[in-house]
Parts: sequence; C-alpha cells; structure tokens
Amino acid sequence: MTDSTRSFLTEEQIMIRDTARRVANEIIAPTAAERDLQSAWPHAELKALAELGFLGMLIPEAYGGAGASVLDFCIAQHEFAAVDAGLATIVHVHNFTALTIVEHGTQAQKERYLPAMARGESIGAFLLTEPHAGSDTAALRASARRDGDHYVLNGTKQFISNGSEAGVGVVFAITDKTAGKRGASTFIIDPKAPGYHVTRIESKLGQHTAHTAQIALEDYRVPAENLLGAEGNGYRTVMGGVSDGRIGIAFISAGVARGALDAAIKYAREREAYGAPLNRLQAVAFDLADMAAQVDIAWQYCLHAARLRDAGIDCIKEASIAKLFASEMAEKVCSEAVQIHGGYGYLSDFPVERYLRDVRICKIYEGTSHIQKLIISRHLDA
Repeated sequence: MTDSTRSFLTEEQIMIRDTARRVANEIIAPTAAERDLQSAWPHAELKALAELGFLGMLIPEAYGGAGASVLDFCIAQHEFAAVDAGLATIVHVHNFTALTIVEHGTQAQKERYLPAMARGESIGAFLLTEPHAGSDTAALRASARRDGDHYVLNGTKQFISNGSEAGVGVVFAITDKTAGKRGASTFIIDPKAPGYHVTRIESKLGQHTAHTAQIALEDYRVPAENLLGAEGNGYRTVMGGVSDGRIGIAFISAGVARGALDAAIKYAREREAYGAPLNRLQAVAFDLADMAAQVDIAWQYCLHAARLRDAGIDCIKEASIAKLFASEMAEKVCSEAVQIHGGYGYLSDFPVERYLRDVRICKIYEGTSHIQKLIISRHLDA
C-alpha cells in the first residue's frame, strides 16, 4: 500500500488513521463490491463504525461523541473512501449534519438529537438541494409558514444523501419570500413524521450503497422550537458550513484515488507482459509515478485546508482549491488505474471500475468544479 499520509500527524491522528485503516480493510472492504451490486445500505458496517465512535467524531464528548477536529475526522474518511466512497459519503453527510446542530443548535436541541446520532441510532441528512436549483442556494423555493407554535413546510428536495434512511434531518426553507437571502431559515426535522415523503430513490452511476433520495415535504409540521438558529439566518447557517463540506469531499476524493493507485500498483506487480511484470515497463512505471505524485499533492493540500479550518482561519479559497484539485485529480487517477488493468479494469471483478464510477460525483456534489473555480477567482488577491 502506498502511504501518502505521513505528514506531521500527531500521535492521536496516527492512531485514528491506523484504526480507520484497519476498519476499512477488515469490515468495509470485504462487503463493498457486493453492496455496490445490490445497492444495499451498509447497516452492519455503520453499526461497527458507530461502536468505534466514527459516527460521532464531530460531536462533543458532552453529547456522547469524540469531540474530534475536522482534520481528525477527514483522516478517517480518507481511509474509508480508499475502499468504499459510498460509505464515506454516508458518514460525511451524517457527521456534518451533526456539526451543523453542534454549531447552531440550542442546548435543548443538542441534548435531544446529538447522543442518538453519536451512537449511530439516528442517521443525519441535510435537505438543501432542490430539483431546479443545486449550487445556486439563493434560488431555493421550499417554504416554511408559521402556524401558531409550529412551522408548516412545503417543497421538494432533490439528491438528498441519506434522505431515505435518516432519523434526523436539517432542512433549508424560505420563511420570508420578500427578504431575499435573509428570508431563509433552517429547521431540525424528524423524517418519520407525517408529511415527509421519500418519493424516489435515485438509480445512479456510482456510490450505489449511499442512497440518494428525492424528498417531498407536504404540509410537514415542525415545532417552532426546532428552528435551528434565528429565523432568517438559514443562508448564513448553510454557507458557514460549505468549507467544511468541501474539505470533506476533497479528502474522500484523495482517498478514492489512493485506493485506485494501490490497486494499480498491485496489479502491475503481479501481471506479466513481454516476460516481465507490468511495472517494469517504463510506460507503466511512469504512469504510476505520475499517479502517485498527484495523489500525494492532493493529500498535502487537503491537510493544509483542514488545518486552516481547525485553526479558525478563513479558508473559503483553500477549501475550494482542495475540493477542485482533489476531485479532478481523482477521476484521472481512477481512469488511469482502469487503463493499467487493461480489459480486466472494465470488469467488476476488480475494484477499479467501481472506484471510477464512485469518484465521478466528487466533481459535482458540495459544489461543482465550475463553482469552485468561480469561488477561487473571487478570492484572488488583486
């Protein structure tokens, strides 16, 4: 296995990495291919992760979590993604939904929702995207109307990771249509309550184990006490967490690329052509060297962005650079890994075809590559 993860990690971070790597190899990897074929939700695997504390990493210890930093969490995610990007996406959405409640919730909300999330008994989902609006959050239309001590929510949410399996959700809705960005609010909702309808589970190119749903909210009544933050602060709540999400996807992208690189190296060492292992052929050796360089560069920059975030330093630009570079790099590395495998790389017998399918979404979710370029350009020094 290549190890691009040697980068001034603390002893605790090395322990997190090693534990996550063991879990990835022993618990997640053995079932990944079959789950992909069956589009099966990873119940047993998530239970194992919860028992080891990985589903509560971003939740403070006071609520049953680990109180880990974003970097600590992303180090673990990098290992999970190296064997199953779909499962890493589930864990990503769950933990960052919890972090939104940690950072914006009341004491009562934290006490009510976070312990079950830390135990893995309640999986989190973030209901933001809508059928007509993805990256343009200002164009969202789902509404929330005050009705006594409740709000009544109506609207459709699209591409909601974990939406069909969630026990708790955070939803973005418009409370004042005349106030522009200041007219949006966020709410904590119970997906088991009346008015929450899973209208479709998407059939996707990759990440089959990470279910993605369309959700219809039809006269969904949520108690006013479930307002997350102040009314009208929804846009700020959402935008305050975008850097976290982009850094997380950057680490997932780098993890998938590392998994593909490892698979390509193993295959090139074992497969012979023209009387020698493939990796003795200069063309293949050079391809592997290029792949390794790209994977390591992505890892280093991901670390940089995460460390800025944990230090409380504004990192909007760096988060977008990390997400842009890692996701674009990962697709190329996974494609090259398929090429090195030759015809076998196109078969599901080898993991690289799944890696290539799984990683493609990394250039889209948490903001497309074009959106990242737009953000980066806006933060360049004059």
